[in-house]
Amino acid sequence: MFNKQSTLTDQQIHEKANALLKEMSIKEKVWLLNGNWDPIENGVQYENQYNPIPIKTNGNERLGISPVSFTDGPRGVVMGQSTCFPVSMARGASFDTELERRIGDVFGIESRAGGANYFAGVCINVLMHPAWGRAQETYGEDPFLLGEMGKALTESVQDHNVMACVKHYAVNNIENTRFYVDVNLSERTLREVYLPHFKKCVDAGAASLMGSYNKFRGDHACESKYLLTTILRDEWGFEGFTSSDFIFGIRDGKKAIEAGMDVEMPMPVQYNESLLKMVESGEVDETYIDQAALRVIRTIIAFESTPDKVTYSKEKIACKSHTELAREAAEKSMVLIKNEGQVLPFNKKEMKKILLVGRLAVKENLGDHGSSRINPIYSVSPLQGIQSYFKDEVEVIHCHENELEKAKALASDVDAVVIVVGNDYNDEGEYVMPDSTNAVDFITKGYEQQGMFEKSEAFKEMMKQTPSSSYTSNESFAPGGDRKNLSLRQEEIQVINEIGSINKNTVVSLVCGSMIMTKEWEAKVPAILYSWYAGMEGGNALARILFGDVNPSGKLPFVIPTDESHLHPFDSSSHQAHYDFYHGYRKLDKEKHTPAYPFGFGLSYTNYLYSDLNVEKEGDSVNVGVKVRNAGNVAGEEVVQVYVSVPNSKVERHIKVLKGFTRVHLIPGESKEVVVPIALKELEYYNEEEARWVLEDTNYVLLVGPSSDEKALLRENINLSIS
Repeated sequence: MFNKQSTLTDQQIHEKANALLKEMSIKEKVWLLNGNWDPIENGVQYENQYNPIPIKTNGNERLGISPVSFTDGPRGVVMGQSTCFPVSMARGASFDTELERRIGDVFGIESRAGGANYFAGVCINVLMHPAWGRAQETYGEDPFLLGEMGKALTESVQDHNVMACVKHYAVNNIENTRFYVDVNLSERTLREVYLPHFKKCVDAGAASLMGSYNKFRGDHACESKYLLTTILRDEWGFEGFTSSDFIFGIRDGKKAIEAGMDVEMPMPVQYNESLLKMVESGEVDETYIDQAALRVIRTIIAFESTPDKVTYSKEKIACKSHTELAREAAEKSMVLIKNEGQVLPFNKKEMKKILLVGRLAVKENLGDHGSSRINPIYSVSPLQGIQSYFKDEVEVIHCHENELEKAKALASDVDAVVIVVGNDYNDEGEYVMPDSTNAVDFITKGYEQQGMFEKSEAFKEMMKQTPSSSYTSNESFAPGGDRKNLSLRQEEIQVINEIGSINKNTVVSLVCGSMIMTKEWEAKVPAILYSWYAGMEGGNALARILFGDVNPSGKLPFVIPTDESHLHPFDSSSHQAHYDFYHGYRKLDKEKHTPAYPFGFGLSYTNYLYSDLNVEKEGDSVNVGVKVRNAGNVAGEEVVQVYVSVPNSKVERHIKVLKGFTRVHLIPGESKEVVVPIALKELEYYNEEEARWVLEDTNYVLLVGPSSDEKALLRENINLSIS
């Protein structure tokens, strides 16, 4: 069960869980199904209301049933001062599942060291549009990339007997109206674009899925029987438990429990006393409570009966090996998209004076300030990273954007210019409170349902003393949310346009969690580097990239179009949304728009050559072999990408889709044969009329190369005769 090496068989786990369930009263079973978050106590003790310590469910001390102990993610373990990694979007740019497994090991270790057994940091929603405020928490726009990265993280976190929570299920792709937007889409679009990565994590043994806030075909996702039971359990065979998104996820307790939503987090707004009364009155059948409680107990037993591989002490939190991995992740994530005249890497021996421009060059900028926020013991800004890199041997000067004349004068008098621009938590991130719901009422009700009436009143009084803008979304206060602009700020564009061509050694470093349009200024600078929200070691990683200690190897996890109109429609204020079969590079392919920078694109300080493509069917896979040679004079890593096209399909297909990738390390002049297996099930399409997956007996085109740019791809045909 859950691919765990338990000391108990699956049958023994089932029997033990059922035996415990029979010993429980209905009140105890209902009490098992909610968190007991106490923001007042957290604020008093830790000056942090949200998640300074695990948010626990109640468990059952009498019967020895442990609580579910929650910690958030995904750029680190939210509790305490944990290691802060680059955001998921950056790690998606690494296309490195083995790196993500190593990061998952750290998440598992630091979760356990902090007292948690439940990590809600496997975030795999599709980047349908780059304006989505929470884009930084996912791995990119492609479902295959999401699935592979999410699977790697799920498995490695659970190696430490931490239950992985995969979120947000499902079609959660707009932030500002996430609490009430009703999403509609075709069944085929749902199955092929918005769900396959969730299934891959379930197949990998994920312990839990978190429902999303949005509606799906008229029902809140946390109350959708079609999502939670028909697909998740009946079709996919999921054996774990589901949990709601926080506070506002469940609006109707009866509907949610009957749909298959097991645990309400982080406190019982609709469950506990309300649910108990409905059972006692006969409004809700007790079998639904039994089902939910059994799933929770069974999952806990499976994890607790599996021996630990290592010990988990607090000394391991943000230890040296973990922070070094954070730096490595930042280095492997950064994407070089322009390097005219090979201006990078800068020659460190020629550096005497360096100019950094931009407010973000000196600011701690680790990502949004919502539920994924990490407060590390330190963080390294770009300025600090470059200063540390050169010690006192090089003069490093900083100017803000509003010091334009000073920056222009200095630019011609220094050996290199680094312009650091982009976003921060004010521009993109989680939109914490809903516009149409009184958050105070929900939280006070959560206290009341736990019998904490004094704290309920205390919370009301506390909120009376707090400006309402602190607890409800409004444009004047609330940071984050969906982006209003896919470009840079006007003052940043002006800085680049006016000083970008003064010094031949100039690079723009883009700090962000999603795509930034570059057409307004890219011609003015020779080099552009996506450095992302790069985590606590980001400044050190940036320096090592710029001065050649590290060869950049990241690839864009999204397409950058020449015009925003080429993207999927996006309305962050709409109460109704329709998701199309096409988005991202798939949409540009269909409409024959040449991108500014293709999906999967990223430059290196060396050159890689592809040859000798060979495709063979072997069992349930197609093995794609190709030779890759490092034709330059610098060692590096290349991301080999495999796309599939089905030109003679009986149904409409995407022009090409990513179906495989791997990283290969090559020293100068070295060649390696790389083999990427593609499972035949990855080639299927969903037949809506027959409600089943179909593998066509037809010709498949395998395209292999360094990005989704067809001009750079080798191609080979294979005809699959399906017996």
